[in-house]
Amino acid sequence: MGQAVAAAQAGDEEAFRQVFRTVQPLLLRYLRVLVGDPSDAEDIASEAWLQIARDLHTFHGDGDGFRGWAATVARHRALDHLRAKRRRPTAELPEEYLTELAAEDDTEGTVVAADGTRRALELIAALPKDQAEAVLLRVVLQLDAESAAQVLGKRAGSVRMAAHRGLRRLAKLLEAPVPAVPGQRVERSTKNPSLGVTKPGASTLKDMR
Repeated sequence: MGQAVAAAQAGDEEAFRQVFRTVQPLLLRYLRVLVGDPSDAEDIASEAWLQIARDLHTFHGDGDGFRGWAATVARHRALDHLRAKRRRPTAELPEEYLTELAAEDDTEGTVVAADGTRRALELIAALPKDQAEAVLLRVVLQLDAESAAQVLGKRAGSVRMAAHRGLRRLAKLLEAPVPAVPGQRVERSTKNPSLGVTKPGASTLKDMR
């Protein structure tokens, strides 16, 4: 990752594409929890990448540092978006209009594959804001406590504690019984559920300490 970033800074377009493909999915998950709307998250990520590409020559650091820098840029864009959204009124569309819209992708396999990540992000979004951001930065973006603290403007110890509390709360949410839906048979696996957003070998609760 660090070599790809350095090559991208030297003008290697393929290296920049590699960096983008690696970091973009992580940023989207982070932004989706911050702003709530997946389409808004994509728009904000696009704006963030425009700034990243423009200011790439100013970055100094390794691959981990780049993820933290990209998260900082995206977070600032997200906060600007939320402030602007609070200032402008929004028009609500009738439900009849929404039901007539065609789905972007009706492939069942895609829906099933994305369900785990979507469920995980919904659970993280239910956490207090400080815990949600700490979990996203530490587990999803895989930043160390110091890098995550720089993104949030907090102390590393505070980020560790917030991530620890967030992961404990997530564990309780995952252990909660699934509410029954009338007419629908609910099956629950006996295996330990997974958040579905981390890669093998990613940070665990023990690593957060």
